[in-house]
Amino acid sequence: MVFCRGCAKQIDETALSCPGCGAPQVANGGVAATAVADNTPITFGNVFPRVLKKYATFQGRARRKEYWLFLLVSTLISLAIAVVEALAGDSQILTNIYNWGLLLPTIAVGVRRLHDSDRSGWWLLLPIVNLIFLIQDGTPGDNRFGPNPKATSV
Repeated sequence: MVFCRGCAKQIDETALSCPGCGAPQVANGGVAATAVADNTPITFGNVFPRVLKKYATFQGRARRKEYWLFLLVSTLISLAIAVVEALAGDSQILTNIYNWGLLLPTIAVGVRRLHDSDRSGWWLLLPIVNLIFLIQDGTPGDNRFGPNPKATSV
């Protein structure tokens, strides 16, 4: 069994398309395969652009390292903008624009982080419970949301 590229439901590995959503499953050579995770290592310097490339991608999985480093970097950038605005005597307009601009990618990476522990992204709506789930390690191996991002990245 493999997971559908479109809806992440379990399907037969020889299926040419998903019976549920109809998404094509054929890879090169006519053999069905699961999606391959990005294998670039997650670092302090590349986590921000990496998450922004998946601006509104709610499918797939995100490692703990990716999620928490993104939150750290985006918070540091927000604080830096706020300090510069405070020193300049301006209102917090740029800080607010920055924070509103990052709302969707922050939610998306949070949903992908929950997917890593094989939970629905709707858990993000429950404040204390989601924090516990976001801290936990992801499920080993593939799950219904895709391949394990730890298996191919450092």
